Amino acid sequence: MGPVATDTPKGAPTAPPSPGSATGALLMDAARRNMRQYGMLIALGLIVVLFQIWTGGVLLKPNNVTNLVLQNSYILVLAIGMMIVIIAGHIDLSVGSLAAFVSAACAVMMVQHKVPWVLALIAALLIGAVAGAWQGFWIAYVGIPSFIVTLAGMLIFRGATQILLGSRSLSPFPEGFQKISTGYLPAVGPDTNYHNLTLLLGLVLIAVVLVQEVRSRRREKEYELDVLPRGFFLTKCVAMVAAVLAFTMTLASYRGVPVVLLVLAALLIGLGFVMRNAVVGRHVYALGGNQPAAKLSGVKDKKVTFLVFVNMGLLAALAGVVFAARLNAGTPNAGVNFELEAIAASFIGGASMSGGVGTVFGAIIGGLVLGVLNNGMSLVGIGSDYQQVIKGLVLLAAVGFDVYNKRRVGS
Repeated sequence: MGPVATDTPKGAPTAPPSPGSATGALLMDAARRNMRQYGMLIALGLIVVLFQIWTGGVLLKPNNVTNLVLQNSYILVLAIGMMIVIIAGHIDLSVGSLAAFVSAACAVMMVQHKVPWVLALIAALLIGAVAGAWQGFWIAYVGIPSFIVTLAGMLIFRGATQILLGSRSLSPFPEGFQKISTGYLPAVGPDTNYHNLTLLLGLVLIAVVLVQEVRSRRREKEYELDVLPRGFFLTKCVAMVAAVLAFTMTLASYRGVPVVLLVLAALLIGLGFVMRNAVVGRHVYALGGNQPAAKLSGVKDKKVTFLVFVNMGLLAALAGVVFAARLNAGTPNAGVNFELEAIAASFIGGASMSGGVGTVFGAIIGGLVLGVLNNGMSLVGIGSDYQQVIKGLVLLAAVGFDVYNKRRVGS
């Protein structure tokens, strides 16, 4: 048989792709690259809309939104630290027990020994950092797997909590300590039916978000990276401004910004910057992605791993302080299943089982997904047994989505 005839003559120039097809290809590529980052954010929005309709508008009432923040604050703190641990390729099963131990230590110091709450807070954070350093030493420098070390830590800290409290609760705490978890920013300025300081913070946040988005887009252009078309970029910015504005107005119409929300914002900004821009953050990603290659590239793997667990211990202590302040008591059963909630929030928020993938912002989104599910299902009267089943299915779906993406990329 002779050569098969084609419609395009040999040597004839091919037609360039149309602008529409080029834009479509760019959007598809951007969607693939950002699927992990934005997929769960979209899912969170859908869950909020579902329960807002199902609860007859109760979910997004100002007092309920504030309660969502307060009820899930300590899990969000733990999720941030757990996300970094998982990115580094490890796991920490001890955070719930360590949080309980720190809350018990705070109770003993303030209730039994009358230590000023500021000193008790500082001591609690130091206890968490030392506990994280202790576990980090065995993992980084001795080489024992993190699963084993933190499992031992879970047992040790849980037993130490029981010993410290003697199987009883200690309360109450000083008012200043309680405000760590239940306090709000003070009201200032004229009476406008809104919390003026919250409105001001919201406007500042909107300005910062817009400046950051514009700077990121400009930087990507300078490095000749693909960026979203102008129209879609403007749509993204409008959506972000609308979300921040709606959240700000909701908080401002109740009691304003809770103090613990400022703590979460500081963690999100600070640790988010470290993981994105600092050398140690890039080293954490490198270790989780490919430890042998990272070591050959000069990454000090032992030091980085050690610092990751010190950070986790510090955040576990902070979570214990927040929980104790909200409960206004140190109890032997504090922190039960906190580690499972934090791990679930991390994986739902985009962490990968193999490490090297995830963001601090993703941990917040994962924690909010669990928080909205818990709150929404309680509002509509779903029993705790069914709630556990549903959360388990959500976690399984999130990890399954990660496995599916990896297989698709590999193929």
